[in-house]
Amino acid sequence: MAWLKKKRKPSVCIIGLDGVPHSLVMDLTSRSIMPALAQLIDRGSLRRLRASLPEISAVSWTDFMTGANSGTHGIFGFTDFKRGSYEIRFPNFLDLKCPTFWDRLAEMGKRCIIINQPSTYPARRVNGILISGFVALELERAVYPPSEKANLEKMGYQIDIDTVKARQDADFLWQELDRTFTSRERAFRHFWQGDWDYFELVITGTDRLHHFLWRSGLDPQNSHHQKFLDYYRRIDRFIGEIASAFEKLTGGLEGFYILSDHGFCSIEKEVYLNAWLEREGYLRFRANEAKGLEEIADGSVAFALDPSRIYLNVEGRFPRGIVTPAERDILRKEIGQKLARLEDGGKKVIRHVFRAEEVYSGPLLPEGPDLIVVSEPGFDIKGSVKKREVFGSTDLQGMHTWEDAFVWSITPLGQNLAIGQLAGFILDHFNEKR
Repeated sequence: MAWLKKKRKPSVCIIGLDGVPHSLVMDLTSRSIMPALAQLIDRGSLRRLRASLPEISAVSWTDFMTGANSGTHGIFGFTDFKRGSYEIRFPNFLDLKCPTFWDRLAEMGKRCIIINQPSTYPARRVNGILISGFVALELERAVYPPSEKANLEKMGYQIDIDTVKARQDADFLWQELDRTFTSRERAFRHFWQGDWDYFELVITGTDRLHHFLWRSGLDPQNSHHQKFLDYYRRIDRFIGEIASAFEKLTGGLEGFYILSDHGFCSIEKEVYLNAWLEREGYLRFRANEAKGLEEIADGSVAFALDPSRIYLNVEGRFPRGIVTPAERDILRKEIGQKLARLEDGGKKVIRHVFRAEEVYSGPLLPEGPDLIVVSEPGFDIKGSVKKREVFGSTDLQGMHTWEDAFVWSITPLGQNLAIGQLAGFILDHFNEKR
C-alpha cells in the first residue's frame, strides 16, 4: 500500500482504546472476536493497568501524557473550583502545570504526531502535530499547527459523536461511531506517511458505546449485540493494520503499545454524594432546589464534585469555610468510616475512601479534594447538587472502573502498573536508542 511508505523508521507507536477493560479484552480475544489482538497477546504481554483517581479520562489521560498525578499536573477532574469560591470552572489543556512527555521528546529533537488525545483542548504547540480529542469544542482550536485543519476537513474528520442525541437514539449512535471511526482511519493513513518519531492515535468511540449500550455486549439476545461485536471486529482489524505497518518499518514490535485509560462495568445505581452529605448533616443549602454549590448554607462542613471528590469547607480556602486544620483529619476519618458502612439493599456501596495524600503528591496537592471515593462495581458515584435521594437510576448502562484498564507491549512492563508510569517507559525507549 502506498500509504505504508515512509522515509525513516519510527520509535514508538501508541494505540489508545478509551474505556476498554482488561476483562473485555480477555473475553473478546478468547472468543476470536479480536484475532489480531489475540495474536499480539500471544507474542507479548498483556497486563492490568490502574487508572487515575478519580477514574475519568480527563485525569487518567493527563496522568499518561505527563507521567505525573494531579498534585503535580493540576487537573483533578472535568470540573474544578474557581480559586477562593464555590463557583465551578472547566479546566483545559492550557491549565496543565507540568510538561508532557511530548515536550520532553521535543527537547530530544523527536517529532510527535498525536491524534484524538483526550484533554488536550485547545491544542497547543508540539514538535509535530496535535489533534485534540474529547472535550474539544471546535476543530479550528483543536489542531496544531493550524495549517493541518484543511487536511482534516478534506478527509471529513470528526472529533467526537453527538453524545446528547446518541444517548437517546441507538441508531444515531451507530452512525456516529461509524463516522468517527472512519475519520480516524483516514487520519492514520494520512499522517503515518509524515515525518515522526512518536505516533499516537486514540479511539474514544469505545467509551461512548460502553456508556450507552454496555449491556448489548454482555447479552447475546440484545438487539445490538452483533453490532457491538462487529464494532470490536473493526477495531481489531485496525489494530492489526497499525501493528503490521509498525513492524514493517521497525523490524519488530518493540516500542508498540496498546492501552486503555480506565475500565468499565454495568451500572446498578447512581450514588449522589451531596445528597448523602446532606442527609448526614455535613451539607446544607439555602434553597430547597439548589442549582450549584454557590448556594450552600453557612455551617456546611463538606461537599462533593463530580464524580467522587469530597472537599471540606476549610477556613481560608472557601469564602464561608468553617473547618479548621485541627478538625480536618477528624472529619476525614469520620466521613470515610460512615461511607464505608453505606449499603443499598444489603450490598456494600463503597470500596475505599482515600485521603488526598494517599493519591496525590506534588506542590498542587492542597488544591485538590480532601477525600476520593472509590465505589464497588455497579455503583456510579456522582456529584449532582440537584438530587435529593442518595440512590437513583439512570439511562446510562456502563460506568468507569479503576483497576481494570489494560496495557499491551511486546515485553513485560511489570505488575501493579499505574497509567502514569507509562511515560517513563516511553522516554526510556528513546533514551536507550540514543
